[in-house]
Amino acid sequence: MTRNWHTQEGFPLPLGATVTSGGVNFAVFSEHAEQLYLCLYNEAGDELSRLPFTHKQRGIWHMEVLEAHEGQHYGLRAEGPFDLEAMHLFNPSKLLIDPYAKRLSNRLVFHDEQITLTPNGQLDTCDSGACVPKAIVTTPSPSKHSLAAKPKASARSLYEMHIKGFSQQLDIDASLQGTYLGACSESAINHLTSLGISTIQLMPCFAFADEIHLQDKGLSNYWGYNPINFFTPDDRYAISDAVEEFKTMVATFHKAGFEVILDVVYNHTAESELTHGTTCYRGLDNSNYYRHSQGQYLNFTGCGNCVDTYHPATVRLVCDSMRYWVETMGVDGFRFDLGVDLGREHHDFSPNAPLLQAILQDPILSETTLVMEPWDIGPNGYQVGHFPRGFIECNDKYRDTIRRFWRGDANTIQEFATRLMGSRDLFHKGHKCALHSVNYITYHDGYTLRDLVSYHRRHNLDNRENNRDGHTDNISQNFGEEGETNDVRIREARLTQQQCFMATLLFSQGTPHILGGDELSHSQKGNNNAYCQDNEITWLGWHNSDERQALSSLVSKALSLRQQYPVLAEALLPDDPLYRHKTADDISWFNELGQPMNLDDWQHPERDYLSVQMTESSSKTKLWLVFYREDQPFKVRTPDGYEIKSMLFCTNSNFKAQRNELELTKRSVLLVELTSS
Repeated sequence: MTRNWHTQEGFPLPLGATVTSGGVNFAVFSEHAEQLYLCLYNEAGDELSRLPFTHKQRGIWHMEVLEAHEGQHYGLRAEGPFDLEAMHLFNPSKLLIDPYAKRLSNRLVFHDEQITLTPNGQLDTCDSGACVPKAIVTTPSPSKHSLAAKPKASARSLYEMHIKGFSQQLDIDASLQGTYLGACSESAINHLTSLGISTIQLMPCFAFADEIHLQDKGLSNYWGYNPINFFTPDDRYAISDAVEEFKTMVATFHKAGFEVILDVVYNHTAESELTHGTTCYRGLDNSNYYRHSQGQYLNFTGCGNCVDTYHPATVRLVCDSMRYWVETMGVDGFRFDLGVDLGREHHDFSPNAPLLQAILQDPILSETTLVMEPWDIGPNGYQVGHFPRGFIECNDKYRDTIRRFWRGDANTIQEFATRLMGSRDLFHKGHKCALHSVNYITYHDGYTLRDLVSYHRRHNLDNRENNRDGHTDNISQNFGEEGETNDVRIREARLTQQQCFMATLLFSQGTPHILGGDELSHSQKGNNNAYCQDNEITWLGWHNSDERQALSSLVSKALSLRQQYPVLAEALLPDDPLYRHKTADDISWFNELGQPMNLDDWQHPERDYLSVQMTESSSKTKLWLVFYREDQPFKVRTPDGYEIKSMLFCTNSNFKAQRNELELTKRSVLLVELTSS
């Protein structure tokens, strides 16, 4: 310790490190600490001084360090009770990261020295200062390029992107591959623009760490759902400056017309279980930051700990983080991982939970796009449809029903129609519109679209858990051979099935979500839990193929039709009080004879055909949407009194069309414009 610093009282807000006219103000929440220390470092990692905080207000310790400046490296240490029953785990031997750090000196890697609680429940006194990243005083300038116009809800389509997976094998300069700047390169923008999607949903970009069990196996966390800090962008995807390069990426997407939302993990942290590393929240105020009972963590996330989002300090932390990513980093919204934790009060879920209401009343956050994953693994953890208005919700019932229908399962036609029309059993008329349902066939956690039609069972041996991890029931099929094949018949059947899945998704009421790479027919070789595969299993391949051409053009065509005919995204139903002041659209269901569906039609267990006629109130255009899931010739008639005006879309061009009749040869999705006969 080689330097004396002058300090003064400073101020408690804002939290974190704030550059002042005379130095830097540091403010840190720790209600139960008896003493907090600021440890100042040089860039080489040598500790220069350890300064005690001497002022505390409302649980916030604060101090201004005169002559400190932008770029100063620092950490924290906390003294206080060590009482496992009360969940106080203060240990001044452990260096701690400021929860509000905007930049870190290096990545966090687990070391034994970071452990606070030994396996026998004792205090570990090994010093961790050499193996914990230092926070760096940083004042990024606010984002200067915002999105010109937010997409209308009915025009929104989500494209899920992993920064590295998307750009690692793009035909761009090697220095850009796998980076923020590669993801927004000219080649990337051209591809995304050609699809016609509105919104890029980035997989986690918070600084994150590899789990201990992955380190031990020689693997790494690829997805990023293991955050160290809620403000710092991860430097894995940076060339030199993660903060500025992330901002440049978002600004570039905005200039190209894309909305950008960020997948965020506020439900748990990389500190994991009690006996794992203590690097931030556990050492600062464990009993307030994490949910616990009887001396143990409540693990509603399956990740070792569960952030207590009911505590006021955590509500502030999350909202401050969200505002930072909007105002400074430039994003337009968020997708919340395991969102039920954000809606838990003491431990039970409530749509009126403080954090949810704080977000919805915030003048900045309430105007962003908010996508919720409406479950966790805790008690009453499945809450699809129960989040307050202002959040749209991932709908796994849609996924499962559409998969079962196209697989040929019996007794699926009624629920298929329900999901197609926006899952109004979950998002109730008069309360929420169909656009609250985020519809998807595939997500990052599961099969890709190609694997869904190529594998009957998971193939996760590369995860080194003896194929025990990942879902067992994927509602998939392989069309006669497991995995890749040279059989032309099987390959054609698989492509047709992928086309039918994608067309169903994009012609369903609600907000569609596309897994990035599905338009390329990307395969993960049957791995349905590729969270630890940072290699060609998850990196998208950009080679040209018939499958890529067919699927990419389908996405582009179908999204264009959604724009042209808004009834495909949101029908204004006559019995929905939400639309009482608007002229209603007309929705009618028809069987293969062109007759309205009757009770016997709806209850037939093996029904393979369904069609719906949609009449737009604004244009009086009559659309006929057809679904047929068999691979046998099949004749169907248009609804009585109408004939075909034009074929707008079809997954299978090998059909015959007459004035009021279609002859289908295999499973298909078709969109037809009708006219009165």
